[in-house]
Amino acid sequence: MKRRTILTTAAAAALALSGLTTTAHAADPIKIGAVAAKTGPLAGGTAVTHWPNIRLWAHQINERGGLMVDGEKRMVEIIEYDDQTNPGETIKAVQRLATQDEADFIVAPYGTGLNIASAPIFARYGYPHIAVSAITDQIPDLAKKFPNMFFTLGNTSALAADAVGILAQMRDEGKMGNKIAMVNVADAFGIELAAAARPMFEEAGFEIVYDTSYPLGTQDLSPVVKGAKAAEPDAFVAWSYPPDTFGLTEQAMIEELPVKAYYTAVATPFPAFGGRFGAAAEGILGAGGVNPDSAAFQDYAAAHEAVTGNKPDFWASATTYASLQILEQAIEAVGVDRAAVSAHLKEATFDTVLGPISFDENNSNNAFWTVGQWQDGVFQGVASRNRDGAKPVRLKDGWK
Repeated sequence: MKRRTILTTAAAAALALSGLTTTAHAADPIKIGAVAAKTGPLAGGTAVTHWPNIRLWAHQINERGGLMVDGEKRMVEIIEYDDQTNPGETIKAVQRLATQDEADFIVAPYGTGLNIASAPIFARYGYPHIAVSAITDQIPDLAKKFPNMFFTLGNTSALAADAVGILAQMRDEGKMGNKIAMVNVADAFGIELAAAARPMFEEAGFEIVYDTSYPLGTQDLSPVVKGAKAAEPDAFVAWSYPPDTFGLTEQAMIEELPVKAYYTAVATPFPAFGGRFGAAAEGILGAGGVNPDSAAFQDYAAAHEAVTGNKPDFWASATTYASLQILEQAIEAVGVDRAAVSAHLKEATFDTVLGPISFDENNSNNAFWTVGQWQDGVFQGVASRNRDGAKPVRLKDGWK
């Protein structure tokens, strides 16, 4: 599936106002490829986090006449492919964008596993690869193997360590015991996080009383939650992707899972999560977060809703948009030469909706949110690496 989109309303209006004729020279658009799920298990996540931000960014760029490259404005054209949540399709689509569509740049796919799978193709054709939705402890090895690969959401160990730290703080304050039920989706994201978290929980003095995984796309998660409940944990932790984040929480409500801390990962910050579970979402912990009181985030959220008709999520939406701001600033600084853009990404600091972002020697952004929590109807950041605005953690007080 391919879709080509170019927003030209603003440019046409500018031409009309200036009195230029339709024969006037117009610079060729900059072709931006984008491949991610529109079908398959990850489609729900991309529909919230990935595709709306690409369309918002393209709309804003073209509304102001395009990107300034070598003294002239050039519109952006988005070429979209559905990878069906299938690594093979991701690889084929990236290769097609590079060889057939001749895209100037390609937006990274959605999901850790799909980014790792497609990294060799990005590298083969010299594309900067801002792997905005990938979380992994393989960053040093990947950055060494693929010097054009950059990361923005942080690494596995930080995400796991800060979740463990939050639970340890709650236990040490006497708010909960030390028994943990831990589950994970059997995908690169969930497998790696579970592997990192196990020794961290044990070192922190927790007892893991239930530990299991389930396949990506599992429809019936009731056995997972029933098994966890039978183990009588004090806290439930799921390294989950969007479909299972919703499914696990539904089952936790049905079972009235009696835990003092409840954590699910990707999709917990989605507005639809708070909308679907209402008051029952209060106190739920999850991956990521933002500072929703930030003026920059509030301006971004208002623009997102005005252009796309939907609210952004409270974690990776803003990071996805920030990655596009980074690409935009790099192109305007050095042009459309991909090698020059990759070199610029390693050297510069970029002004984004999340504040300044730069990349260290491992090509990893050194400032990111790690844990958030639903508080008073908003998913607030409660733990981060070098980000301001974290709120105190609250106890999960039932499901009513």
